[in-house]
Amino acid sequence: MLLPSILLILLSACIQAPNSPKKNIEKTEVHATDEKHWGYSGETSPRHWAEIEKNSDCDGELQSPINIIHRSADSIKISNKFEMFYTPNTFLSEVQNDGHSIKFAFKSIDSIRYKKDIYYLKQIHFHEPAEHKINGLIYPIEMHLVHQSASGKYTVLGILGEEGAESDLFEFFQSFLPLENGETKTINEQIDLSYLQLDKKSYYTYKGSLTTPPCTESVNWVVFKEPFILSVEEVLTLKSNMPINNYRIEQPLNGRIVKYNF
Repeated sequence: MLLPSILLILLSACIQAPNSPKKNIEKTEVHATDEKHWGYSGETSPRHWAEIEKNSDCDGELQSPINIIHRSADSIKISNKFEMFYTPNTFLSEVQNDGHSIKFAFKSIDSIRYKKDIYYLKQIHFHEPAEHKINGLIYPIEMHLVHQSASGKYTVLGILGEEGAESDLFEFFQSFLPLENGETKTINEQIDLSYLQLDKKSYYTYKGSLTTPPCTESVNWVVFKEPFILSVEEVLTLKSNMPINNYRIEQPLNGRIVKYNF
């Protein structure tokens, strides 16, 4: 009776043995599909973007935003490096809450010229608080006007927001809010951005990156010294429609030169 019992135990072990490795493989496969998406808090915060976005530039040497120190900037006289071709009839197509910011999209009509290249206005979005600092000062909000050339290069205009009087522009923007996360509204209305006359204001320029993944480098940054004035209520309305603290932390200069154009 002993020999048949031993054979039965061995046969049972042979049948059950393949099941153990199979369970381990299933656990590994489930874990591999549990991918993270970048955000602004916890394990998806800007400190982890380079780990999450493997094929991005988020760990590059020319990243944005930065702290602009005015006395360290290379001051130069403006010489037609930056021109605006905005019309009173800029066509605003839609607004979207993409879970990271509120984004207003435009038809590719209005444009700017920067260093002899033409860049078309693609979108306006917001960060709260501001991403760029001037002399260490953090403003309550920053507006980014994203422009792209026909060849795919970027020039981004950064306008810092300061709390004060009501802004007609921001009243117009917030008339399309609130927006739920993932919601898009069609607008198809005209807006006058030409009155901003940004090409007549003093500004800082430097080579940087997009401030959200994939953190694409070789972006021309134009950050205006004079802040835009909007009301506390307008700041709070934008804030309530975006993730808390949807800003990227300050990035090292790594030897880059910031120029002050006046």
